[in-house]
Amino acid sequence: MLVLFNKPYGVVCQFSPHASRSTLKDFVVIPNVYPAGRLDWDSEGLVILTDDGKLQHRIADPSNKLEKIYWVQVEGEPDDVAIRRLTTGIEIDGHRTRSARAARICEPADLGPRDPPIRYRRHIPTSWLEIRLTEGRNRQVRRMTAAIGFPTLRLLRWAVGPWTLAGLASGAYRKVEGPELSIDLR
Repeated sequence: MLVLFNKPYGVVCQFSPHASRSTLKDFVVIPNVYPAGRLDWDSEGLVILTDDGKLQHRIADPSNKLEKIYWVQVEGEPDDVAIRRLTTGIEIDGHRTRSARAARICEPADLGPRDPPIRYRRHIPTSWLEIRLTEGRNRQVRRMTAAIGFPTLRLLRWAVGPWTLAGLASGAYRKVEGPELSIDLR
């Protein structure tokens, strides 16, 4: 079984109780599914859950280079040089990230407000980027945008491999069935 969940901001990506935050258990009522990868509590978006350990490993294992698409609101307006730095790799903890694809995008439609809202500064513009990665280091997207001088304000994972958030409201989930369930990982 494979389940797509649109994780809201502030939710911890675990089923066990947390002292001060909501967890997956507060939203997903399907027994015996576990996340295939994680998403930080202060990020939003697609979390894939499965009851199949092999599939979970195939989705989460960075050696499979399964692309993940992130929509990122940053403080400021990155120029072409900053975008190019994202695509060629950024040094994090003494290791260079894999090449990524990055581009400026318009604010995604139907995104909805974040609760709580992002900080607002009247004299500092914000902009949106789409970043496509095939790895998932700890807080990688946030660290990459900070390294080029544009801190992340809001981070949403739109897609993992062939699966997206299309039609899935924040806090909602759906089971994946039929042809959409197949995944070609080597």
